[in-house]
Amino acid sequence: MPLEREAFVYIKIIYNNISMYLDQKAKEELFTKHGGNAKNTGSAEGQIALFTHRIEHLTQHLKKNRKDYNTERSLVMLVGKRRSLLDYLTKKDVLRYRAIVKELGLRK
Repeated sequence: MPLEREAFVYIKIIYNNISMYLDQKAKEELFTKHGGNAKNTGSAEGQIALFTHRIEHLTQHLKKNRKDYNTERSLVMLVGKRRSLLDYLTKKDVLRYRAIVKELGLRK
């Protein structure tokens, strides 16, 4: 029984350290800036901004740990999610798409 508790505490510590790069304040700031307000977490612009922040974080991680294939797979999946949201926004409202792309600097 003590071994299970130790493993649980260890997993919780690892989980907390992974999620610390983006705390609640940073998320609220992101959604306020791009989604309209802090409560509008479902807007396409807010989600795209959140995904972009996470992609940048994972890219920096992969520059240091180039053999971390699980993170590489997560990064590719995240880029795909962002791409599908951008495609949705293109179909829905091109002006909003152009604004978010320019604001986040996604195209060069």
